[in-house]
Amino acid sequence: MSIRFSNILFPTDFSDVSMQAAPYAVELARTFDAQLHALYILDEAYQYWSGMGPESIPVGPPPEELLELARERMLDFKAKFLSDVKREALVHIGVGRPFAEIIAFAREHEIDLIVMATHGRGAFAHALLGSTTEKVVRKAECPVLTVRGKDESAD
Repeated sequence: MSIRFSNILFPTDFSDVSMQAAPYAVELARTFDAQLHALYILDEAYQYWSGMGPESIPVGPPPEELLELARERMLDFKAKFLSDVKREALVHIGVGRPFAEIIAFAREHEIDLIVMATHGRGAFAHALLGSTTEKVVRKAECPVLTVRGKDESAD
């Protein structure tokens, strides 16, 4: 049996932990001459509302501003971390629930491998917060390589 990866997905939230998986994605893309896709999902839950009723206002910048900032960050990220691949890496931005959008993206783009970091939180924090990585591992149709990041808060 020969294992081949043609399309590799690296989802990121730009956290230090998430970025620790980037070298793995780059090296695998280089080794397999695969197309590398980097994906950032703006979590639809980012927008919290202050108060209730017709006078309520969103707290934080408008979604368009956040998406533009994400586009700029992705292009900067691409230039700094994804330039060392044989094929030009592709960057993508989306909005939604991160785990669901990652899975949908993988399906739509025929991704062969997802490479992402895991925060390594303790059991209590995991039960309280859930884990995007765990949900992707459980629900993705393709293999998922998880890279355990060094999370300073886990010490």
